[in-house]
Amino acid sequence: MPPEPAGDRGPRQVSRVILLDPADRILLLHGFEPADPSDDWWFTPGGGLEGTETREQAALRELAEETGITEVELGPVLWRRYCSFPFDGRRWEQDEWYFLARTRRTETRMDGLTELERRSVAGARWWTSEELLAARETVYPTRLAELLRTLLDEGPPGAPVVLAPEIV
Repeated sequence: MPPEPAGDRGPRQVSRVILLDPADRILLLHGFEPADPSDDWWFTPGGGLEGTETREQAALRELAEETGITEVELGPVLWRRYCSFPFDGRRWEQDEWYFLARTRRTETRMDGLTELERRSVAGARWWTSEELLAARETVYPTRLAELLRTLLDEGPPGAPVVLAPEIV
């Protein structure tokens, strides 16, 4: 889910999902700036916490809304990241937690997108690690190809890895 602006409460609390299929492909969404569709990138499903929900609940809800996939095994938090970026005419600040998840289902549906997401998400694609490493497109987080390769080679870290902040 695209972000809400940061306010006096600090960065927006966000859960993201590193969703892998049985072939270890990762699902990424294709997003773009609503005012400039040529400004595009790939990113992991996820979004902000709502009400009193936990990070885990937000991860599962966002995944269902953005992909239609509900049959998942949610794993541990892999990475944490602070990011700040311009989007839809405003500056956004986020504290993101990346959860590992696995699914057997690879068909996606984008029925649950918000109005802003319908104006800024072009679709979804399953990527192999090799395709991601060779990609010339912009992908967030920027080290995702390397992080995914390490995850597939070594398994989940013993504790969440704090990634360097990304400020665009």
